[in-house]
Parts: sequence; structure tokens; C-alpha cells
Amino acid sequence: MMKVLQMWMMIGFAFIVKMPFARSQSAEFAVYPNGLIYSETAMQKLGHVVDSLNLRFRNCELNKTFYGCKQTVGHSVWLKEGNISAAQKDMQNNISLEQFLERYPQAIVVKDVLILERDTYVESVSMDGGYGGARVGKQKKQPAGGLSGSAWIFEHNKATKYSKEDIQAFFCPNTFVARAIPERYARMIGYADCLIDTQATKLHDERAEGWVGLPENWAALSVTEKQALLEDMRKTQVVGYCSMDTRPRQHAVNIALLSAETFNWPIFLKAHLDIMNDRFERAADGSYAWKQRNTYIKELEELDIQVMDLLLGISFRIENPAVNHYYGSIGRLGRALAETRNYTEVEQAILDIIQDPALDDYNRIIFCWLFMNYNYYQEDKQVQSANKARLESAMAALPEYIRGKLKTW
Repeated sequence: MMKVLQMWMMIGFAFIVKMPFARSQSAEFAVYPNGLIYSETAMQKLGHVVDSLNLRFRNCELNKTFYGCKQTVGHSVWLKEGNISAAQKDMQNNISLEQFLERYPQAIVVKDVLILERDTYVESVSMDGGYGGARVGKQKKQPAGGLSGSAWIFEHNKATKYSKEDIQAFFCPNTFVARAIPERYARMIGYADCLIDTQATKLHDERAEGWVGLPENWAALSVTEKQALLEDMRKTQVVGYCSMDTRPRQHAVNIALLSAETFNWPIFLKAHLDIMNDRFERAADGSYAWKQRNTYIKELEELDIQVMDLLLGISFRIENPAVNHYYGSIGRLGRALAETRNYTEVEQAILDIIQDPALDDYNRIIFCWLFMNYNYYQEDKQVQSANKARLESAMAALPEYIRGKLKTW
């Protein structure tokens, strides 16, 4: 097994050395004289496409009503000792939380947590931006009241040789509600969907794992040849073998280059957003490799598009997204926005969203995390300190159950 791992690591390292556009941490990809990873010619072609797209935006459905995720405030309960079987029956009979705690005082309870309803499970939101929330699978037969009223949602785990029997549950006093996203934010989401073109996908559904390289003379190819090469790349899934394997990101850059040269805006933008969000498959990915992967927001800002609306639009979490709606990585978007030239506008927009009581609680938390990630990548410590104070001031407008648990960093 060790020899196999060593072999894959050596293969990954070989690709790092041999990739035609690979560079050091300060220059991940080839940079053209214009200071961008796309040539002046490519940017001009993209600019022509954007000019025509700006006419289409006027006819986009920017007034669609979007809804936040179904959510409620409830209590997380974990019982790992005592009469588990009796507790399960009590939950099925919809016992009150007070009565439950009287019968099972050993239960671990976290009160007033934000709980989200998904298609097949229910989960609580971790207040540190990580994955520490509890998760409970939905039952085929929900207890009395289901998810529409006061009810228990629980999952019974039988004992194994590795763990003891336990029961993980949520008690939800109120109905799960999906609140409408305020219009000014819904327009951001609609703009992102219109700009990205949710009908198109970067890779074809039918694709094979492998590698298609970009020939050295690719710029001299005819448009037809470039289109054919682009199609070959879109039929290829590139999986990184290790954290230092640059091939997945290089593959996306190659797709973006060819898309720009062939006036294929939807594929270009999806490839560029994947680079920005570092959305690729890898067999392993250590955090030590993240720093060298840049976000390239500058390339988007050089085009005539509303970059802030685009990036904030893909930050909202919604219940009724369009097919192929693009969700951004909050950590990566925070890093990208830290490099924006319109930082004053971006900072104020995020802080306003956090303070808006018309927006659902989950999205307000999401934007707290976005601002924290944005501020983490500020190089000036004084700016970081001032921004942290501004964030804490904005967070004073959050509901009390969130304020007491959500910590800035």
C-alpha cells in the first residue's frame, strides 16, 4: 500500500514539474503582459461577448422569488446512556421536552440551535463555520405533527463493536419555514444565474477520467480546431492524485482559454469560477497546498460585469435554486473578495446583509462567515482589527440566540 501511495505522489510531482503553465506560489499559471492569466486578445473577445450579454440581461428573470432554506429554532438532544428504547418510544409519542429531560436527566441538550431541513435529513448549524453540527436522517414515518409542528426528529443508532447504542434527536417547537429572500438580494441571485447560464455545464455528462493537454501551438489553431479541442477537454474528468497535483486547475484554465478564444462565455465563466472556488476532485487535499491556489478575481473585474453582485449572488443559500445553480465556496469567495478593488462597496454590502432582519437567519450567518474569511486575508493588521469591530457591531443586530454563540475570528 505504501509503495502505491508513493507511486501516485511521484506521478503528481511529475505533473507539477512538467505542466506547461505551472509556476511557483506567486505565479500559479502563466501571466500575460496585461498582468492576467488570459491574453489581451482573449480578454478583448470576452469583452465583445459581455457587450452582447449585457443586452440579454435586460430580458433575464431578475424578479423571481427565491426562498431561504427551510429552517427553525429548536433544541439538539443526544442520549447515549440509560433506557434508549424507552426514550425512542417517548419521542415517537411526542413527549414534551420538559418531560423528556425529567425522565432522562443524563441527556446532553443544546438549546436554541438553528436547524435546517434538507431532502433526506435535518441538521443543526455549527456556529464556527465548520461541520460540527448534528445531523439526523428523516424517518419514513414522522412522529405526530411531522415537520410542520412541535415534534421530535430522531435517529436511533444500534450498538456496534466500535460504539455504544445512542439516539440523536432534535426537538422542534415550531414549524420549519422557508422565508422569501428580499428582492434586492434575489436580484443578485437572478443576475448570477443569468450571467453564469445555468443551462450549460463545464463538462459533459458523459466523460472519462484522463488528461487532454494544450499543445504549444494552440493559439495558432483555427477556431474550428480550438472548438474541437475544447470539446475533447469537456469530455475529460481530471482528478488530482495528491494535494500538489496541479492538473485539475490547469485543466480548467485550458478550458477557460479555449472558451475565451471561441467566444464560449458560459463555459469560460464556469471554468473560471471553478478555479476561483477551487472546485475539483482530488484523491487527497492537505491544507498546506491551499495557499498557492489563487482566486483570480482581477480577471473578472476587467470585464464589464457586476462582479460583486455575481459573487454575493452565489453566496446565498436557497431552497428553490435553478437547475445547475452555482453555489460559491464561502472560504474561497472571502479570499477572492479580499483582493477586490471595490473593497469599500463589498464590505458595506456584506455588513448590510448581516444586519437585515428581513433576511432569514441562516443566510445572515453565512454572510458573517463570508466577512470573517474576507477579513482573514487582509494583510494589514490594523485593517483587520477595524473590520472585526465593524463586524461585531453588525452582528449586534442578529437574533440573540445567534449572537451569544457566533464568535468572530
